[in-house]
Amino acid sequence: MTDIINTLAGIAAQDPRDELSNHRAKAKDNAQLSFEALLEPEETGEFSHRDRYAVAAFAAGLLGAPAAEEFYRDLLRDEDEVASWAIAELLDEALLELGSSSDVRGPYGTFESAALAPENVPGPWLTVGEKTGEVLAPLLVAGLEFTHLLVLHPRDSRPEHMALLFDAGWDEDSIVTLAQLVSFLNFQIRISTGLTALVHAPAAAGAPVSHHVPSEDAGGTTSARDSSASSKGSQALARVGERVRTYPELERPELFQQSGLGWVPWIAPVAEAELSDAQREALIEAGRANNPYFRLLARDPAALRARTLTDLDIFFNTTDGLGRAERELAATVASRLNGCLFCASIHSDRAAEESGRRDLVQALLDTGIEAPSSLGDPVWDAVVDASAALTLTPQAFGSAHVNALREAGLADGDIIDVLGCAAFFNWANRLMLSLGEPEVLARR
Repeated sequence: MTDIINTLAGIAAQDPRDELSNHRAKAKDNAQLSFEALLEPEETGEFSHRDRYAVAAFAAGLLGAPAAEEFYRDLLRDEDEVASWAIAELLDEALLELGSSSDVRGPYGTFESAALAPENVPGPWLTVGEKTGEVLAPLLVAGLEFTHLLVLHPRDSRPEHMALLFDAGWDEDSIVTLAQLVSFLNFQIRISTGLTALVHAPAAAGAPVSHHVPSEDAGGTTSARDSSASSKGSQALARVGERVRTYPELERPELFQQSGLGWVPWIAPVAEAELSDAQREALIEAGRANNPYFRLLARDPAALRARTLTDLDIFFNTTDGLGRAERELAATVASRLNGCLFCASIHSDRAAEESGRRDLVQALLDTGIEAPSSLGDPVWDAVVDASAALTLTPQAFGSAHVNALREAGLADGDIIDVLGCAAFFNWANRLMLSLGEPEVLARR
């Protein structure tokens, strides 16, 4: 099958520029396997190919990726022309709301911690209207509303959103697949955006475009939380009972920190004793069977296996390319901007350990991702700017960022690593944020 990321980046088969994307060949191959597992599985269960293409086309449109939107719309048209029309109508409505919010970019959302409230970002919400709801089944309508949440409002995810999916007919396995699909698309489209900029960047130097990180006063025309959806979610939560787990006594983190956080799921992982051979193989590392996050993702073992192998090549293949500290820095920046306190804790700690710059990393966590970045190191500044630009929704990464990375001394293979790390955490963050929440680990 044609490599989808290259297709979206405008890199034809046998194009000499394909060597750039081969810098992380295993990651590239396994990203393709992720596409096949999530968009083209032999067995779809309740989540049909048509509905997967509809979700993908809608997500691509929200991400401002016309090539990807048309690619997935074409697949959808082959399955259902009427559904393709309905998705187009829905995108028009969603993008009209986006256009009304001036220059404010995502990711939008409200932190649960009052200490982080100054960073809350109001943004547009979408509720599928009656006209579209008459064309699309309730299961897909709920899936599209969840897609909008996960693309634009990842840190607004709450247990109530799991309940709304259950209420519409989704089950635990299909919810995990839906979350994987939308999160994967956030990776796939961002890495293709980065590759497009890299292969077309002129050799001439240029200052990076400053990324605008919205604040609470940035101007959005809608409230930070969708009160209607919140009310429906509370009612659904009462109906689904124990299928959605809440944690009234959980000690939640107040601020971004290095290490010391755990994570708890909102829906049941596969019990360790009940993992099938295929699920255990998908974990790649046997010790991950002890981890509820990986046992939850094991509900879709093909997607988990391909995702894990993508992760390992991007972050742990250090025979060449970018240093580990800078890779972890890119992951930290994406996690900080998306609002994933758990991922930021893990990868900021690793960046500090690899670099010996623990105070500098903590300053990044404390102050957030600001423009222009000023960490006092040209490589780190360029990595922060590039990772933040790629994480914004829609992404703002372009040739000027490529040139800034080159001017800082990075080769194009190193830049591929920056792109891969930042893009991958737009996948990982959305899974962590949509399927559970962080907790402060008890000190022993």
